[in-house]
Amino acid sequence: MTTMQPNPHHHGDHDHASHAHGEGGCRHAADHRAHAAEALSRAERICRERGLRLTPIRRKALEALHADHRPVGAYDLADRISPEGGRRLAPISIYRALDFLVEQGFVHRLSSKNAYIACLHGHGAHEVVAFLICEVCGGVDEDSSPAMKKAVAAIAETRQFSPSHQMVEIVGRCEHCRSAGS
Repeated sequence: MTTMQPNPHHHGDHDHASHAHGEGGCRHAADHRAHAAEALSRAERICRERGLRLTPIRRKALEALHADHRPVGAYDLADRISPEGGRRLAPISIYRALDFLVEQGFVHRLSSKNAYIACLHGHGAHEVVAFLICEVCGGVDEDSSPAMKKAVAAIAETRQFSPSHQMVEIVGRCEHCRSAGS
């Protein structure tokens, strides 16, 4: 069995002193806050390079996802980015924006949660990625490794399967929640 070596983009190194379940106190939230501006700048640059538009709705959706370290559903996202006191954005507009963001690798869709999370790392949309989803605090860590990529490719090749998305979702407890006995 191959041992997974963490990617340098891994953001799951928990600091017990900074991981609190209060608003914004956990390591997952700190990582998102620390890297959100860089990830948004990268998305803008990539769109320019690819000749694509980061429309106002796409930008607002991406900013809202970067503002939260937990997966966000499309309808909740619509509530967050709709004009205050105005009409809620149409679900089709939200889904179109999310489809674009996922296709470009700026956002990931977590099937088990039917929700979306911003990608802080800038890897390609087709890279093999593992998501460690804490069932207690709701935080999500993202990781990848050459060993995992090789293992998934071997499984697909053995089955003569051509993957369109390569994600592994692992649900459990993050380091802090596990050690805190939550």
